[in-house]
Amino acid sequence: MKTSFTVAGVEGVIEGPEGKNVPTLVMVHGWPDTARIWDAQVAYFKQYYRCVTFTLPGFEAGNAESKTGYTLDQVVNSIAAVADHASPDSPVYLMIHDWGSFYGYQYYQRHPERVSRLVIVDVGDAGSRAFKKTLSPKSAALILSYQLPLALAWKIGGRVGDRMARSVAKVLKAPASSDQIFASMGYPYFIQWTGGLGSFKGARFNVPECPTLFIYALRKPIMFHTQSWAEALAAKPGNQVLSFDTSHWVMVDAPERFNQTLYGWLEG
Repeated sequence: MKTSFTVAGVEGVIEGPEGKNVPTLVMVHGWPDTARIWDAQVAYFKQYYRCVTFTLPGFEAGNAESKTGYTLDQVVNSIAAVADHASPDSPVYLMIHDWGSFYGYQYYQRHPERVSRLVIVDVGDAGSRAFKKTLSPKSAALILSYQLPLALAWKIGGRVGDRMARSVAKVLKAPASSDQIFASMGYPYFIQWTGGLGSFKGARFNVPECPTLFIYALRKPIMFHTQSWAEALAAKPGNQVLSFDTSHWVMVDAPERFNQTLYGWLEG
């Protein structure tokens, strides 16, 4: 069964079987993606779970000309509204990637009772002070080299901003189609580097208490987690930390292995 929904200004789709005993798998994407980034996961998991996908505020094609930014609270509240709509009576399985990992992690920190399983893809505690302290000058420069242009692209907006965002996406080999990448997607980078729109000062990165699977990519110049965080995560019973020889978009580069690994962990 497939149904569309709109809650808190966010549009999404629910696919999969009905029933109170069917787990709900909520997927949160990052930059420069939309809900479509999870297509291979939905195709696989909709036979087992109620799959929920949605596009983050400001990442929609219809919002391409907008320079509206969204605060941390607004994005977290959007995720909460989606989870509550899709599974009002039971906690969800939450799968998060890239900026979706950052925002989804904050949703978990605020509403731990609403998440029974957490799947973190490639971005761990990258927003924490501990992570920033581990960065070498070279790594910091690499991060700065693509994040600042994206923050500026959001500020400029329009066709110029779109071209800037698409150029960065091309350099990073993002799988998203160029015509679906817009400057409007860059507000998280603007907040990160300027402290605007309320900043990210309230973000927390405590190791999750719920069972957690962390899958990270090896084929990239920078790791988006600290070793200490990954070790603390792996030390908890029921958790797993796995590396894949892929780019940052693990679930796109190796969908079959990713899906089978995830299913085995969720069912195990």
